[in-house]
Amino acid sequence: MAYIVVLNPLILAAGVDAVGGTLPVAALAAGTALVAGVMTILMGVVARFPLALAAGLGVNALVAYEIAPEMTWADAMGLVFIEGVIIGILVLTGLRTAVFRAVPTQLKTAIGVGIGLFLMIIGLVDAGFVRRIPDAAGTTVPVELGIGGKLASWPALVFVLGVLLTLVLFVRKVKGAILIGILVTTIFAIIVEAIAKVGPSFVDGKPNPSGWSLNVPALPDKIVDLPDLSLLGKFNVFDSWSRAGWLVVLMFIFTLLITDFFDTMGTMVAVGQEGGLLDEEGMPPRTKEILLVDSIAAAAGGAASVSSNTSYIESASGVAEGARTGVANLVTGVLFLLAMFLAPLVVVVPFEAASTALVVVGFLMMTAVRQIDWTDYQIAIPAFLAITLMPFTYSISNGIGAGVISYVVIKLALGKAREVHPILYGVAVLFVLYFLRGPLESVLL
Repeated sequence: MAYIVVLNPLILAAGVDAVGGTLPVAALAAGTALVAGVMTILMGVVARFPLALAAGLGVNALVAYEIAPEMTWADAMGLVFIEGVIIGILVLTGLRTAVFRAVPTQLKTAIGVGIGLFLMIIGLVDAGFVRRIPDAAGTTVPVELGIGGKLASWPALVFVLGVLLTLVLFVRKVKGAILIGILVTTIFAIIVEAIAKVGPSFVDGKPNPSGWSLNVPALPDKIVDLPDLSLLGKFNVFDSWSRAGWLVVLMFIFTLLITDFFDTMGTMVAVGQEGGLLDEEGMPPRTKEILLVDSIAAAAGGAASVSSNTSYIESASGVAEGARTGVANLVTGVLFLLAMFLAPLVVVVPFEAASTALVVVGFLMMTAVRQIDWTDYQIAIPAFLAITLMPFTYSISNGIGAGVISYVVIKLALGKAREVHPILYGVAVLFVLYFLRGPLESVLL
């Protein structure tokens, strides 16, 4: 899981909010490690279940690329905080389980697969492997490989070699393959920059297509330092409503809920299954405590300005090594807290090195696609729309919305309205309003 201390800050720092604000990478790294450490320990103490937590992949992309551009970063983190509080209320009232059961299992699977593809396309774009073709090029093709259809830059070569290395390590079942891949690729990037003097992607405000996307790799001035916790508490729960509009904000909160919601339920069951910890109904012990800590983690991520924290499927690797109680979480949590002092190392890592992790994680999330029955068009079509529209529209919200709406419409058209849970009808209506928010706002405002 250690790769998230590097990856989360780079994903969040790559996004820009509505006022053009940028975020300090070192502070994001320290905050990421702090919240992950505290929440992982809390899970071990309260739920006594070997399930570690950290900033959620998919949720951080949603925040950085969809929510933050509509408002300030503090506003976006306020929405994450609200989402965590709402999830906590749903847990205490038992509604979280009800909503979880309302969405068809295969559609939930499709949502996870779509998020995996979305993460991969983010990695490919941020590494410069895939680029938008300028409008002046006079072509209807929207994207291309590298620069002019060629991998004509050193950073692109570093990314490709890093991906291949990480995949080889992963296939050979090397422990920590993703983290090792990032570290080795970063070292290679430092050597390349020292020799080739590539420089950043923007020099004096002018684009340098062959430059490094975010961080320019170089040996750090220091390896260990006191953590920068300046972002803690920088969240606002009110201003987003007036800046982005109530409907947009409502749908953002709903999408955060959906993204966080099902991920945790699936993760805790998968980890429990790996360790033989499930009961006769296929649920882990102290389910309510697990879900409550997870909701607290979501709110804590917003309060610390590092995006929503959630349970990690990588916890299964600990269970595979023998973890059965919360003691494993105490060790993992303490290691995360120690990682705060290594935050200066994060600014050394270029996106071209960190993005290798997104490709591997995207593959892992894609493997669940085999659980979808592609011969049953009633679920296959909604699943297809959910999976494809996430990466192709650069939006998790659009993918979930298309999947839910098409599922409800198909069931109604086939005269199978009773097979749709009442809650899902409400969700579909909300998404219809979300997609029609442009015309609605022009009429109402």
